[in-house]
Amino acid sequence: MVKKTYLALILWTFGIVATSYSLDWKKLHDKSNDVSSEQALTNAEKNIKAVEDLYVLGLVYLNEHKDSAAREVFIKIISMDPAVYEAEWGLAEVLRRNKKLDESEAILTRLIKEEPDFTPSYITLAYLKYTQTKFNQAVSLASQVIRQGKEASDLSNFTRAYLIYAGAKGMIASRGGPISKLINGTQVLPNLKKAENLQPDSAEVLFGLGNFYFLAPHIAGGNLNKAKDYLKKAIEVDPLLIDAYVRLAQTYRALGDKERYEYYLKKAIVMDSDNELVKDELSGDCKFNCATVKD
Repeated sequence: MVKKTYLALILWTFGIVATSYSLDWKKLHDKSNDVSSEQALTNAEKNIKAVEDLYVLGLVYLNEHKDSAAREVFIKIISMDPAVYEAEWGLAEVLRRNKKLDESEAILTRLIKEEPDFTPSYITLAYLKYTQTKFNQAVSLASQVIRQGKEASDLSNFTRAYLIYAGAKGMIASRGGPISKLINGTQVLPNLKKAENLQPDSAEVLFGLGNFYFLAPHIAGGNLNKAKDYLKKAIEVDPLLIDAYVRLAQTYRALGDKERYEYYLKKAIVMDSDNELVKDELSGDCKFNCATVKD
């Protein structure tokens, strides 16, 4: 026993044994919404071994769409301590954004099994399933986060659960018959409003509402002018939210403004020609609904 203790001390001294960190991930996710990448980087540089500060830095990079930088941070954390599953999720989120869906899903599926209370994994996987047009699975994953309750999640991911639920229900309704439209379609706006109550100034929430007012039939509340206002606000809050540029372009097309349609669509294409909504618009496939509404 003495020999084992002495060996452990030697390994610790030379940095061979990694320290296991227990992150207060909900607190850190909420904190990441209130700091810039510059401030987060300064905090992380003060103590390069502080996993908490590194994790916040990675989250802020994700918020600012600096995915490559976020990836490097999460890889660094994992190299320091492979037991920090939150960093594995961060890596999975970057993989999802980079369209490496199979790799991302493999990590997320394992994390949900091993850490069922870590809600960000459900949200990332729900977005992934939405991209694959597996909308019922997206609804199921978002529902699990909603059922766990607000206290079991950070604010942003709990809000996203309502957004994904609403968006996926809308897609299911659009592809179904009258009964599906009645059952699923009527759940869209109420859940968007729940998200709005939680984070009214979130670009994702503003986009979700703009998306609804663009896609919904007039009889169900569709309104092009409301769509335009919400989508413009979403872009003001997050100038890198590509989906909002595409929907805003489509809204202007529906309003008969070809010049602004081309302007916003071109911006989206320049930002990311591989974006799902960009490809959907250019191809005319309408996998994610490019139908317009009439005022």
